[in-house]
Amino acid sequence: MHRGESLPLVVMLHGCAQDAHALAASTKMNRLAQVERFMVLYPEQDRLANLQNCWNWYDTRAGRAQREADTIVSAVDHLCLTQPVDPQRMAVVGLSAGAGLAGLLAVHQPQRFQAVVMHSGIAPGLASSSATALAAMRGRRVAIPLAPLAGGLHLPAILVIQGSIDPIVAPSNGAQAAHLWADREGARAGKPRSVQRGKRYPTMITDFRCQGRLVATLCLIQGLGHAWSGGAPGLAYSDPKGPDASRMAWSFMQRQFATQAGGTG
Repeated sequence: MHRGESLPLVVMLHGCAQDAHALAASTKMNRLAQVERFMVLYPEQDRLANLQNCWNWYDTRAGRAQREADTIVSAVDHLCLTQPVDPQRMAVVGLSAGAGLAGLLAVHQPQRFQAVVMHSGIAPGLASSSATALAAMRGRRVAIPLAPLAGGLHLPAILVIQGSIDPIVAPSNGAQAAHLWADREGARAGKPRSVQRGKRYPTMITDFRCQGRLVATLCLIQGLGHAWSGGAPGLAYSDPKGPDASRMAWSFMQRQFATQAGGTG
């Protein structure tokens, strides 16, 4: 660290049957953080709060989802007080249940984060209980449009990464999350483009923009199941074949940080 330097912060939220260590190992985000110079925070669900170690992203009816989101914000606040974090360069990333909570954080705390990344998750508003959560995971729920934000705030730009053969979270959920963001911000979809590097899974990428401002990017990865794309081999919920979701996420976050700094966001 250089004197007076502040670094971006990436908040990483694990999925069900995972913990912070498992997510860190699978995503290799710490290694990327060392190279690219950013901080990473790994909040971890209390086993007493959920026997499967899931974030209760869906339980908005009883308020557990909001309380867990508030706890994460408190942890971010504490880190900002104790570490050289740049509050203008913060993003939240989640896998599966963590993605559901990341989306909720972005909607309820839009001023806190400049970018959100949902990998294999459910968009906010699709569930309010465990029963509706299961229906949403199967692709049987339709999202309620997101309410306008006070003070003319925009939602942070979202990157949605979804596997085309995900057996846990129906692939339609990825498109639904991206369209939810786009509809709220008045954005239109650009022409989808196919990207494939080497032997990695091919990816169909669609950007949603409003007056040139990127609102959402949907990455549908052909052949990917319920796993972190490009993750470390030999781990649960981790597919090493790629493309590398960690690098995709960081590249997306960097662009949003630069846009915010330029005053065009």
